[in-house]
Amino acid sequence: MVHTIIQPDDTWILWAFLAGWAAVSIYLEQKYEWASKISGAIIALVGAMLLANFNVIPTDSPVYDTVWSYVVPLAIPLLLFQSNILKIWNESGRLLLMFLISAIGTVVGAIVGFFLLKDLIPVLDKVTAMMTGSYIGGSVNLAALSARFDTPGELVSSAVVADNLMMALYFLVLILIPALSFFRKRFKTPYIDELEQNSEDGNSNLAASYWKGKEISLKDIGLAVGTAFVLVAISFKLAELFGRIIPSGVDAPFLLNAISGILGDNYLMLTTITLLSVTIFSRYFERINGAHEIGTYLIYIFFVVIGVPASLPIILQNAPLLLVLVFIMVSMNMIISFVLGKIFKFNLEEVIIASNANIGGPTTAAAMAISKGWSKLVAPILIVGTLGYIIGNYIGAVIGYWFGLY
Repeated sequence: MVHTIIQPDDTWILWAFLAGWAAVSIYLEQKYEWASKISGAIIALVGAMLLANFNVIPTDSPVYDTVWSYVVPLAIPLLLFQSNILKIWNESGRLLLMFLISAIGTVVGAIVGFFLLKDLIPVLDKVTAMMTGSYIGGSVNLAALSARFDTPGELVSSAVVADNLMMALYFLVLILIPALSFFRKRFKTPYIDELEQNSEDGNSNLAASYWKGKEISLKDIGLAVGTAFVLVAISFKLAELFGRIIPSGVDAPFLLNAISGILGDNYLMLTTITLLSVTIFSRYFERINGAHEIGTYLIYIFFVVIGVPASLPIILQNAPLLLVLVFIMVSMNMIISFVLGKIFKFNLEEVIIASNANIGGPTTAAAMAISKGWSKLVAPILIVGTLGYIIGNYIGAVIGYWFGLY
């Protein structure tokens, strides 16, 4: 067990760090042009990563679990209060196609990585199956596939650390790409262009311009937060109910597994219930100010947590070759996503968000869209990315059974 200055059970100190560093990241992003260019999301993530690797904060704590369990679910409905469901439908079709193209990159990376390393890593067929599922739908699939293939616990733990490290590094790359002229010259960037055109008074700091002050009352805060709690409670309870009554698992038919995966998924149900509520009671939601700001702050706390588990010493000590495997898989995902994205004329923002949704899942993709100000992509990528849970599980299972033959 690695000793850290701040212990895992120092709850208030860890919360002070998470909430405080998220606030500092937002402040720097809006105050300084250099910080705006690299984005507050990177500042939040890198700060946590450095402190974790220098053993200042622990890489695992119940506090971080609380962020995943409560902070992220509350952020999602808050960020969807102003969503137009008709526009979302139009955007989701393009994003779904780009997401599937990106998933091809993950599969190619899995095949290349397996045949290069199969003689060097024990039970690599099981590990590659886990990582294929993880890099098509997020870490939820990693847990499901590790149970399906009964992967040894020590390999699962090492794979999780390698996954977190590579995921954090890749997110840094994706967040930086829109600022690079190489990509701006080769892809259309409608969302970035819109942000730049809307920047007022010649302000070069897009973050400060986008998040300029607006009127907000105590009533707005109460309605926004209270409504978010109600939506999360109803959605999660419904998902739990459907997950319990619809058969699923290895012995269940494919169709029932698919239905259970859709209706029994917390985040897909939350997104669906929120969008229906916003559409049906549009006047109520349109009158609430500040929901987007509150939700975004919560997402910045989430970005801090993403950087925490990326511990380089742990992975180098336990299973350095797993880092090579995930590097190959993520690299192939990126190369194929951007090459085919260019060939099929997808926007740069769509390629970045779709690749993110593959590697990290819908929550990280939505968080990146929010941090970059691409608010119209938030709801579509939540829907598409959540469907990736189902797609990734089945593709990961096929990969595992295939590689098991070797």
